[in-house]
Amino acid sequence: MKLRNKRLSDGEFFEMRKDVLSHWPTGKDVDLKEAVDYLKKVPDEKNFAKKLKKAKEEGITLAQPRAGVALIDKHIELLNYLSKEGGADLLPSTIDSYTRQNRYDECEVGIKESIKNNRSLLNGFPAVNHGVKGCREVFESVDKPVQARHGTPDSRLLAEIIHASGWTSNEGGGISYNIPYAKGVSVEKSLSDWQYCDRLVGFYGEQGIEINREPFGPLTGTLVPPSMAIVTGIIEALLAAEQGVKSITVGFGQCGNMVQDVTAIKVLEEMTEKYLKLYGYDDVYLTTVFHQWMGGFPEDEAKAFGVISFGSATAALSGATKVIVKTPHEAIGIPTKEANAAGIRATKMVLSMLEGQRMPISKEIEAEMEVVKAETACIMDKTFELGKGDLAVGTVKAFELGVIDIPFAPSKYNCGKMMPARDNDGAVRYLMAGNVPFTKELIDFSREKLEERARYENRKVSFQMTVDDIFAVGKGRLIGRPEGK
Repeated sequence: MKLRNKRLSDGEFFEMRKDVLSHWPTGKDVDLKEAVDYLKKVPDEKNFAKKLKKAKEEGITLAQPRAGVALIDKHIELLNYLSKEGGADLLPSTIDSYTRQNRYDECEVGIKESIKNNRSLLNGFPAVNHGVKGCREVFESVDKPVQARHGTPDSRLLAEIIHASGWTSNEGGGISYNIPYAKGVSVEKSLSDWQYCDRLVGFYGEQGIEINREPFGPLTGTLVPPSMAIVTGIIEALLAAEQGVKSITVGFGQCGNMVQDVTAIKVLEEMTEKYLKLYGYDDVYLTTVFHQWMGGFPEDEAKAFGVISFGSATAALSGATKVIVKTPHEAIGIPTKEANAAGIRATKMVLSMLEGQRMPISKEIEAEMEVVKAETACIMDKTFELGKGDLAVGTVKAFELGVIDIPFAPSKYNCGKMMPARDNDGAVRYLMAGNVPFTKELIDFSREKLEERARYENRKVSFQMTVDDIFAVGKGRLIGRPEGK
């Protein structure tokens, strides 16, 4: 079937379903009718979509960590610890890397070795291997809504299993869980596979069940300019809405300049709402998520808490519906449950102190909003033009031509001609626009901002700025200044 942005018919969806459920033995345990009955009994306080809606209406920011281990009992212990000791408002189940690549045989080996060694030898929870029975055991053993967080280009079987288990949110999308995560998966294939995931959520919605979908906002998490992240969020939201998704959370990863980060969340929400309404998706409930710093962390725990608290403050002041929490062990590796809980507590303290406060719309924010909106519109307009009105087709072509170009992505389907760098205030600008279809005024704006930094640092605008910026936070600075500056 040729890719197009059109809702899958029941016939197309159920025909695909036969194949999807055959990919691993646990697929046969997914009974859609039984799953519908089960999900209808999920209480509101354990429904992800409903909890996000309540938070947005009350004007509060929820805190959610990342976490996942190989074995069911240990995973339950971890999630309950983060809920009770950390105070997490929403619970994750970070899925292991083998599952992300649909390598379930190797997951099986990892589970057996984890049992043998009495510690997790997988870097997440292998939900497909544990199946509906295991995933339901997790859901029924915790007191908060559960979301799958992963990085899977083909999440179809995973989506079937987690939703049938009571997990009412799935993170990712055909761009955000492909281009930053995989090398050889085509954009056409991943968009098609995620249409299935969204159609599944749409099907449940037709039965009166609210399930949330969340595009992954940070992408590569490394100097991603706001407009490029926002374009991805808008596209994935529109593609999901076409398949019947009614609860969507669009996100953004912290860049570090607070004015720009607050601007990004505001523009992301405003422009996604605008495009949803423009294309007739009037019944989608939109929320936002802000991801704390995704780049290099300082090894010193006290300094790491400083980075975490800075991200928490930005999330609160931007009015994001939730914030994804980092840990003080970020520079070391997979955190202990104690370190993870400490990161949540630090975040919750800042959120509590800033509850109800918002950053005022200053002249600086207004000016930044104007630039980010203009950049976003340039990319979106060209993408629709390339697809002759079909967003899915346009997105594939936009990647082929570098109209959409995500920095530092491993995918061979990403052009990699666009390059970012920070300006003298730490905002992320376009060092090289590549084939991104900006106006001369927008290209000149980024160049002028980078020239301003170059004059201050007494060096030329160059890729060395980008290199310095990548390592800066780990060394205790936001901007990668030369020695002595």
